[in-house]
Amino acid sequence: MSVSPLLALTDAVMTPDTPEALRAIVAEAVATGEPLAVEGSGSKRGLGRPVQAARTLSTAAMTGVNFYEPEELVLSARAGTPIAEIEALLAARGQRLDFEPMDYGPLHGLPAGLGTIGGVLSCNLSGPRRLKQGAARDHVLGLAAVSGRAEIFKTGGRVVKNVTGYDLSKGLTGAYGTLAVLTDVIVKTMPRSERETTLVLRGLDDAAAAGAMAAAMGSSAEVSGAAHLPYGVAARVAEGALGREAATAVRIDGFGPSVEARAAHLGGALGRVAPLERLEDEASAALWRDIRDVRPFADGTDRAVWRVSVAPTRGHELVMALRMQAATDAFYDWQGGLVWLRMEGDPEADLVRRLVAAHGGGHATLVRADLATRAAVSVFHPQAPALAALARRLKDQFDPKGILNPGRMG
Repeated sequence: MSVSPLLALTDAVMTPDTPEALRAIVAEAVATGEPLAVEGSGSKRGLGRPVQAARTLSTAAMTGVNFYEPEELVLSARAGTPIAEIEALLAARGQRLDFEPMDYGPLHGLPAGLGTIGGVLSCNLSGPRRLKQGAARDHVLGLAAVSGRAEIFKTGGRVVKNVTGYDLSKGLTGAYGTLAVLTDVIVKTMPRSERETTLVLRGLDDAAAAGAMAAAMGSSAEVSGAAHLPYGVAARVAEGALGREAATAVRIDGFGPSVEARAAHLGGALGRVAPLERLEDEASAALWRDIRDVRPFADGTDRAVWRVSVAPTRGHELVMALRMQAATDAFYDWQGGLVWLRMEGDPEADLVRRLVAAHGGGHATLVRADLATRAAVSVFHPQAPALAALARRLKDQFDPKGILNPGRMG
């Protein structure tokens, strides 16, 4: 079964090219009480619960870089600007987005590179470097948006010290377009690494890999990525270059001589644990792109895929317990604290969440499934009462009539 690209039942797609035009569309929706499905390019339509709306509001026409100051490490762009375009611009100046934004498109059967900067921030998407550099919301300096009240507003600014009191930018980042529609963003940029190398340990089981990754993260090597690909999963990254044997990957990047010294020191220690290989520069980057974008499970199907966040030392225990009761494929990022699960049959929502609670707690989000499953299952992990109350208060303040993406985070 192929992955359905549909999120909303729509008969009209509106693509305003200015914040004022976008505000007018929201104002009309508020007046008529007709909800809107909100999206950028549509590459993340498969995330969240299905939205039922007569019309779709797209920011795809709101593109372009407002300003880029490499010396100040700051960039502002309109929300519909493709993330690939921004990354190419930064690369030309030797910079990058340090939160390493992932691309959900391939997992949902869509081409790579469709995502927008607004969509990335609306969903708070971060990649393997998150364990060192933080989440996407930690790199946002400011936002401009239109609320569900049809009001244009701005929050934050061009420098970190501009943030005082409650940081509204962080509240909007990760709201999946349910509070406001982003029109412009300001983000921090960082210098690209001069050199990158990945140490790959071969043949470790999940428990041994968890120990090796913990040792690497606790070392002085300043590791910027730690992932484990069990037997068979390893063959689905880097165009099969790793073969089927389990691969535990540890990334080190930065200034060239420093990377070599740190890799040599850490490699000497890890080499006593298991056979060791090295991937350099582009080969290393290709591996981490595939890990970032969940390429092992980008299989053209709609089999349920879960994104589970747990304590790094408990991830492999969770997977072992799950495999005792359901057919499951899995691999690990963030030192084992981020577990990607593909269920071979039933989504097993109750089982997954029960086992997450039994293994120290965490979050389990259903990031791929067919429409019927996403309509029936609680896609996002149930919130603690205090957090749920805060979310309701924010919704009441920003979108009291429930115009924007109703039900998507329900």
